[in-house]
Amino acid sequence: MRILLVGAGGVGSAFTAIAARRDFFERCVVADYDAARAERAVAAVGDERFVAAQVDASSAEAVEALVREHGATHVMNAVDPVFNMSIFDGAFAAGADYVDMAMSLSRPHPERPYEECGIKLGDEQFAVADRWERAGRLALVGIGVEPGLSDVFARYAADHLFSEIDELGTRDGANLVVTDDDGNEIFAPSFSMWTTIEECLNPPVIWEEGRGWFTTPPFSEPEVFDFPEGIGPVECVNVEHEEVLLMPRWVDAKRVTFKYGLGDEFITILKVLHTLGLDRTEKVRVKGVDVSPRDVVAAVLPDPASVGPRMTGKTCAGLHVTGRGKDGEPRSTYLYHVVDNAWSMQEYGHQCVVWQTAVNPVVALELLARGEWSGTGVLGPEAFDAVPFLDLLTEYGSPWGQREQ
Repeated sequence: MRILLVGAGGVGSAFTAIAARRDFFERCVVADYDAARAERAVAAVGDERFVAAQVDASSAEAVEALVREHGATHVMNAVDPVFNMSIFDGAFAAGADYVDMAMSLSRPHPERPYEECGIKLGDEQFAVADRWERAGRLALVGIGVEPGLSDVFARYAADHLFSEIDELGTRDGANLVVTDDDGNEIFAPSFSMWTTIEECLNPPVIWEEGRGWFTTPPFSEPEVFDFPEGIGPVECVNVEHEEVLLMPRWVDAKRVTFKYGLGDEFITILKVLHTLGLDRTEKVRVKGVDVSPRDVVAAVLPDPASVGPRMTGKTCAGLHVTGRGKDGEPRSTYLYHVVDNAWSMQEYGHQCVVWQTAVNPVVALELLARGEWSGTGVLGPEAFDAVPFLDLLTEYGSPWGQREQ
């Protein structure tokens, strides 16, 4: 396997640190628009299998050319999803398989954004699934931590724990705190602010049997969820996320939801950004320069890759499944994965949120290299056997958990 990794930011750099400990690939080209950042990521692992390159992720032609130059067999997309389609198309044009951690972007319904779906997450990719299948090629979409691991949990629950599923409810939360040099708590998102704005301010999507996909207003249906391993109760709200668009395609359930523990401060900030128009991606002219307001917001906040040394706490990604167990009795199970920032910083030098996101595509690529996962077309993680994935995740030193509740 020869990998082209597009993106050397927080998640991309964590990807290289994790992959460097494995032997399933022969070459990994780390490419970024900022060549110096790609070079830093390569230098940090000190492994001759890794080489740096420069690429414009917005150009399918540039991605195609880089794939061909290095003979890459798999393109790993680790940039903001605004670039998904150019990387996706470039991989296909060059004859490589493709992996991403978030699907093509949605566009709200023009008249009824909080009732009906417009263009859904992943629609552009699934629209050409037959082309990938006819070519005998695989596009594995949504295999970060979320989407990704909860999708694997959904497959595991359906195959091994439940005879009938009422709800697949992804529930993510954390107790992370970032401080400044004086020890004061500060606002510093632990993941891409660009992506966070996109998914939190778009209309959340829900799937129900007999109704299909529909939307609600942002931050709807708040509930307090008690997260494991000391994180505790966190209020979670509906957020647009790929799991809801992926799970119903392969797993039978009566309802599919995604809720995230954002916190009052974060929700207030997001609402203010929206009110001021600072969530917009369309460029505006400022003193003779064309800039995207959302790009400016992301640029003035701390780089998520840099906050690890000043962060404490744990992050949890998981899936709450309700329904009937294999014995026919009512069952309620939370399948989860917790990462402590102190551990990921000490073990890998990367903060827990980007590390948790990056480990899952590395595991998936290793399964593809071994032939334990295989397929053609545009497929989500639910399309594959969950057991090899969960076993290998544990082998990587980061076990998952299960709690009856």
